[in-house]
This record gives sequence, C-alpha cells and structure tokens, in this order.
Amino acid sequence: MIKSEKLRGNLGLVLTYLFLIVMMVAAVFPALWIFGSSLNPGDSLFSTSIIPERATWVHYKELFTEMDFPIWFWNSIKVGLSTSALVLLLCMFTAYAFSRFDFYGRKSGLMTILVLQMFPGMMSMVAIYVVLNMIGLLDTHLGLILIYAGGAVPYQSWLMKGYFDTLPRSLEEAAIIDGASRWTVLWRILVPLSLPIISVVAIFNFVAPFGDYLLARLILTSPEKWTLAVGLYDFISGQFGKHFTQFAAGAVLAALPITILYLLLQNLLISGLTQGSTKG
Repeated sequence: MIKSEKLRGNLGLVLTYLFLIVMMVAAVFPALWIFGSSLNPGDSLFSTSIIPERATWVHYKELFTEMDFPIWFWNSIKVGLSTSALVLLLCMFTAYAFSRFDFYGRKSGLMTILVLQMFPGMMSMVAIYVVLNMIGLLDTHLGLILIYAGGAVPYQSWLMKGYFDTLPRSLEEAAIIDGASRWTVLWRILVPLSLPIISVVAIFNFVAPFGDYLLARLILTSPEKWTLAVGLYDFISGQFGKHFTQFAAGAVLAALPITILYLLLQNLLISGLTQGSTKG
C-alpha cells in the first residue's frame, strides 16, 4: 500500500515536471525565434534554423542609424512612466478613501467601479477621438496619457483598496493618537507597507501603454510622436517594402525594459497580486 502511494506520488511529480517543461518550451521558443529572425540577413523571416548560419547584427544598427527607433522608444518610455505615475497617485487616494472612510455613496461607488470594467475601451474610441479633438489634445502625448490613466484608475483602485483592507488599522489609530495627520498616516505608514501592490499597479500601467497600438495609432498622427508599437507596425505595413527583420530586432529591444522590470520586481509582484485579491 505504501509502495503504491509512493509510486503515484512519483508519477504525479514526473507529470508535473513534464507539464512545466512543455510550458517553458512554449514560452521560450517564440522569443528565440524572434531573436533569430532579427539576425537573419535581408528582410525575410525565413530561416532553416533558429539562429541563422550567416547571422548579422546589422538590423540592430539600422534601427539607431537609419530609422526613428530611438525617438519612438523614448516616446513609449515617457508615456508609460507618466501614465504609471498618474495612475498610482490617483489610485492611492481613491483606494485609501474607500478602504478607510465611511461616507455616503461608498458602496454604490465601488459597484460603479466594477460596472465600468464591463465595457471594453474600444466602445469609446470614437468619443475619445472627438473629445480630444475638441479640447486640442489630439496628436499629443498628454491626451494619450490622460486616456490611459482614465481607463486604468477604476480597476487598479479596486485592486489597491483590497490590499489596504488587509493592513491593520491599529497602526494608523496609534499614529493618529500620537498626533499624526491623515496625510502623514498615508505616506509614512500605508505607503511603505504597500510596496508590493504599488509595484503591481506601477508595472501594469507602464507595460500596458508601452505595448498598446490601437489607442496610440488613433490619437498620434505625427511620425515623430509615435510610440514604439505604432512605429514598429510601420515596418511591416509599408506599401513598397516590408522590413520584417528590422521589426524582429525592434521587438527584441522593446521587450528588454519590461523583462528587466519583471525580473527585478517579481517577488513584490507575486505578493501584491495574491494579497490584493483577498478582500473586496
């Protein structure tokens, strides 16, 4: 009986490792294929091996010497960081209010936040275009940042509010008794204790604008204001030439900032996501 249970346990362990290996290969192979394609001579993605026999780094050089890749890259970094900072600031105040104060309309406000998540952003694209055109923010990074932030605040506020609910109120009550203001309590107590969820919100709202194409293509019409996603798409949508290998090289470089962020902050991300979803 003991041997059969041990055999089943070993079999389950083997199947688990096989599943993890298959998932790892499925995740790593596309990245290796894109990297190999970026080293392929010419403009074709076809290659008999993952790493071409006549591999060349010329496409990476062309991105910085013959194309506007650095401008697009900087635009994406600027929009991503600005959106992340704005969303983080707004969500922090919103989540703190919903978590710590009892006021008229609190429950209906939380339900409104949930209801807003039911409607996809694509439904409002025409309205967004018209409104930005009316207020003079069309084809500006500021208009794009405001749209990204407005769409992200409801869900991220709910996520951060759930994390705030897990923090003991006794720390705040003790600080208030000692004469601390609500502002001091927020910045000196809650913010240091909430670094995991702050990291989650910050990274999510950097990654989403960094890789978004639809809204950026709708709002930004000048090539010098394009973000990276819009600029890279131009490589493979040209009427007289499609530069697939340059697109692959740009995709590899575009993935580096996001990959580095996830690797550096993975522990905070896991903690923030698990604890932020325990209460609503």
